[in-house]
Amino acid sequence: MGQPQLNPQMDWIHALRSRMRGQVLTITDEGYDAARTIHNGMFDHRPVLIAQCRGAADVLYALECARSSGLPLSIRCGGHGVTGSAVCDAGVMIDLSRMNGVRVDPVRRMARAEGGATWGEFDHETQAFGLATTGGLVRTTGIAGLTLAGGHGFLVRRFGLACDNLVSVDIITADGRFLTVSETSSSDLFWALRGGGGNFGIVTSFEYRLHMLGPVLGGLVLYPMNQAAGLLRIYDDLLRSAPDELGALAVLGTLPDGTKAGISLFCYSGQPEVGEQVLAPIRAFGPPIMDQLRVMPYTAVQSIVEDFNPRGLRNYWKTVYVDGLTAEAIRIMVEHYASVPAPNSHIVVYSLGGAVSRLADDSAAVSHRGARHALVIIGMWENAAEDRKNISWVRELSQMLQQFATAGFYPNYDADANPDQLVNAFGAGKYARLASIKAKYDPDNVFRLNQNIRPAVRVPCAGSRSTAPP
Repeated sequence: MGQPQLNPQMDWIHALRSRMRGQVLTITDEGYDAARTIHNGMFDHRPVLIAQCRGAADVLYALECARSSGLPLSIRCGGHGVTGSAVCDAGVMIDLSRMNGVRVDPVRRMARAEGGATWGEFDHETQAFGLATTGGLVRTTGIAGLTLAGGHGFLVRRFGLACDNLVSVDIITADGRFLTVSETSSSDLFWALRGGGGNFGIVTSFEYRLHMLGPVLGGLVLYPMNQAAGLLRIYDDLLRSAPDELGALAVLGTLPDGTKAGISLFCYSGQPEVGEQVLAPIRAFGPPIMDQLRVMPYTAVQSIVEDFNPRGLRNYWKTVYVDGLTAEAIRIMVEHYASVPAPNSHIVVYSLGGAVSRLADDSAAVSHRGARHALVIIGMWENAAEDRKNISWVRELSQMLQQFATAGFYPNYDADANPDQLVNAFGAGKYARLASIKAKYDPDNVFRLNQNIRPAVRVPCAGSRSTAPP
């Protein structure tokens, strides 16, 4: 990437520095490189300016300056997004990572968290009161990006997606309005924000509904690779009728010593003795390499996946939703993993169902509530010279699994998706509704460095019909 060029006449940079409580960084400032680094090492973007906001006022000022500059705009929250859209090239990056406060109301069982908070920070505060809501599988994941896309986590089958537990948000729209949005205020926007991503504004805080949650029965059960197919069959059978309290995923992965293995990870949030009975088929399947299931704090379960997801590697992911794991699908996954080109790459079977599937599909923008599993093909490697073979490995498996797909994909995990392909992520009806809401709140597509939903445009003499511009 070339170095961003600063125009000495850019008085708006100096003006922004004088107005913001947070820092304004350019390429010559200490801390610039650290601020532009995100979890996915594939992206090496260099903004002209990074506005490290401390509050909503800073966000307002930074957005105003960004729009007046005419430069591209990106929003960084937790910086964990696979797509890399948090950091723009030769544009303005609004960085919310220093806005990470979390306030818990244990009486009302509610929490208000700023837009730059991570799930680790959120869980640290809520678990002090024995409370939680559905959050990401990794503590370093930002609450904003995960919630706005829907929000998978270990508690989804019991409490629903992260966005299902959202009560309200504070958002700054493209024209600089500050709105508090909920089911009863700007309800159209609230609907869109629960699954439509960062297309509609900058969310400065989220209010969540919390649930009582004490220690859980959690941990890993690992089997050798020659038993991986059997593990996946038993796992699929188990999740077909498992109670909502069971959060689970199964993985084809590589252990630190280079051994390929079938891995299962569980978080049972009900009574531990009941969880022991529920998980007995997995533990009795055969002698495992390792069985680490035990009662532990919920925050401990949230830390386990981090061992498989180190920061700074190059990441490329695809998602396929399925109703179940057929023998043929299992065979394809196991055989394809045998040729995995990088040890950190893995295939995840992440299970939905339960509370997720009981909400009406049109209750929020997020789609595919009816799928039982999301197959997440995760490519992770170190060297840029190996991009082609690693990306090809992910794409090939994604294509082979399409024959089992229910439909669509999860936008947060697909950097390749263009606006036309996003129709498949939501369905034509939902996408049209999202495009109409986008036109209302961001008609100029200011927030476009994301999984972009293009604003609908009115078609002359066609009543209220709308279509997305090319």
